[in-house]
Amino acid sequence: MRGLSRYALVGLVATAAHYALLICLVEWVAAPPGPAAFMGAVLGAGVAYLGNRRYTFSNTEMPHGQAAPRFAAIAGVGAVGNAAVVAGGVALGLHYLLAQVLATVVVMLATYHLNRVWTFGPRS
Repeated sequence: MRGLSRYALVGLVATAAHYALLICLVEWVAAPPGPAAFMGAVLGAGVAYLGNRRYTFSNTEMPHGQAAPRFAAIAGVGAVGNAAVVAGGVALGLHYLLAQVLATVVVMLATYHLNRVWTFGPRS
């Protein structure tokens, strides 16, 4: 449970960066919510890797050369899933921020498990 709470805390910081970019792009640049959510997720993924590597999974023996590409792959899948949930929610009539909150929860639970087992798990 400690790992999930640390993951959530790092995720909170990463999500703040994600949402800040999303809101700036949609509100100030008039970017469509789906692509803006994707770009926010990419920024958030960078923040999340650094935080999770140093805080959540600090006991990992997985070298950066293996962990970083694995994290990037999971973050990429997460970013695409995030954008799809946001775009789908908006298409169903949800406000883009409400759709983003839903996407955040779904993607966080999925990526925590994948990162715990594969990215920062035992060396392979």
